[in-house]
Amino acid sequence: MRRYDDPVDVRRGRVAGTGGGPVEGPEQFVWRGRLWKVHAVLAQWTETGPWWQSGDARAVLGDEPATGDAGDTGAATGLSLDLAEREVWRVEAGRGRAVEAGRGVFDLVLDWADGGWRLTRCLD
Repeated sequence: MRRYDDPVDVRRGRVAGTGGGPVEGPEQFVWRGRLWKVHAVLAQWTETGPWWQSGDARAVLGDEPATGDAGDTGAATGLSLDLAEREVWRVEAGRGRAVEAGRGVFDLVLDWADGGWRLTRCLD
């Protein structure tokens, strides 16, 4: 599988899911000027960002001071971690009307922080 980090325009709609029934997910996307139609969602999951790199997590580990009030004793009592979650959709998509021509498997990622979609992996 090749890795990319390309922005894509995604249109959501009803597509075939892993259990055979329809799911609400990416229906079409434009990548490098070409329109791809999603034929099936192969998998979908959520990933969290590197929470262990947040200031509060480092304070718990003793790597830097806690970010609490001036009267705080230094113990991090309420972690405010920015998890930077994102949805990953592994889809089978094709470019043409032919059933098998031009098909591939793509990982489309929706970043919850900015609402943007990216294509991160492709197997064609």
